[in-house]
Amino acid sequence: MQKLNIAILSYRSAKFGGGQGVYIKDISFALSLMGHNVDVISGPPYPDLHDGVKLIKLPGLDLFETFSFKDRFKKFKKKKCKNFDDYYEFFIALAGGFPELRTFGNRANNYLINNNNYDVIIDNQSISYGLIEIQKRFPLIEIIHHPITFDFKFELAASKKIKYKISRYLWYSFLKMQKQVAPKLQNIITVSQSSKKGIIEEFNCKKNNILVINNGLDTEEFSPIEESVRDLNRLITTASADVPLKGLDYSLKALKILKKDNPNIHLIVIGSPKKGGHTERLIKELNIKDNVFFKKHISKEEIRRLYSTSSVAIVSSLYEGFGYPVIEAMSCEVPLIATNVSSIPELVGKYGILIDPKDENLLSHKIKNVLSNYDEHKKTAIQGRQHIIKTFNWSKITNEYEKTIFKVIENFRKC
Repeated sequence: MQKLNIAILSYRSAKFGGGQGVYIKDISFALSLMGHNVDVISGPPYPDLHDGVKLIKLPGLDLFETFSFKDRFKKFKKKKCKNFDDYYEFFIALAGGFPELRTFGNRANNYLINNNNYDVIIDNQSISYGLIEIQKRFPLIEIIHHPITFDFKFELAASKKIKYKISRYLWYSFLKMQKQVAPKLQNIITVSQSSKKGIIEEFNCKKNNILVINNGLDTEEFSPIEESVRDLNRLITTASADVPLKGLDYSLKALKILKKDNPNIHLIVIGSPKKGGHTERLIKELNIKDNVFFKKHISKEEIRRLYSTSSVAIVSSLYEGFGYPVIEAMSCEVPLIATNVSSIPELVGKYGILIDPKDENLLSHKIKNVLSNYDEHKKTAIQGRQHIIKTFNWSKITNEYEKTIFKVIENFRKC
């Protein structure tokens, strides 16, 4: 089979910033193992990539490294030979917007004008104006994990304060661009049937232009550590604190209920709270400061060790395009309790407990039930790992990607 030159575009690829950095690292490595030459073209922060995958840095101003006007102005002033995208990025960020998607798309388009030796371009969810021009010159596949319109709606509903709502409208102003661009993209891959439905409804895309290919997981990286002892007082969750869509509030409120009968119960949160933000205030209000431990910027091996010493994994999200924490916990054989929303039932199957969202009383009740019948739920968790190995292994998923890539290239050449 022909070996391809593949470019993967990623407007930002933070090592510890959630699913995007994980996805870029995994998919680029998986395609390189198939024998293809893979370049990741990324804006800052840059990804941690496997050997054999080339990183091409496409620097913007990286203004979200800081929220200090003084520091941002220094970055802007330091940039030599400033162009329209630099000015746009600085002033839109100053006004409270998120301009990186648009400016990265333009920079990527300009880069590819002079570097046109790629057989296919894969873009990771920028859905930017620049892609329309790229699509004219290259076979292009757009990855949309889920429509960001859902994030916007959940954040708007999280507060009635006018100032907050205005800030959300400014931040998500890029959605106007994405709603214009998405219907014009001819080849979209998304990660779940739930996300496909959302893309059709929210972005007005054609059903036939969207293909579902699940994300994969390295089940060796996420596997139970046999010698580890599970702490029956330890719960674990992964959540971007202060992001309403992740539903962390309900895990914290359930912990408050459980603490009444068991003062030693505690929750590990893989993530970090915003200093002085909503989550920190809620923890103080609930008087559970000594029962919540945040772990940020930790390696996969450290996450694996935390899963291997925890007794129950919680995913209390209100929406997930594709929930990495679901399959990571299941792969580590942790009994799982997750909300029955969006893509989560697709991932869990019959190997976890699904509950209604926004119900801390039901969540605390289910946690008690798991802990009091632990051997039974542990058997289900062991079966759950086998389900993950069978369904979400990268070998299977990369084959699906490869077939799709060759089909997209063939259709482009015909046109």
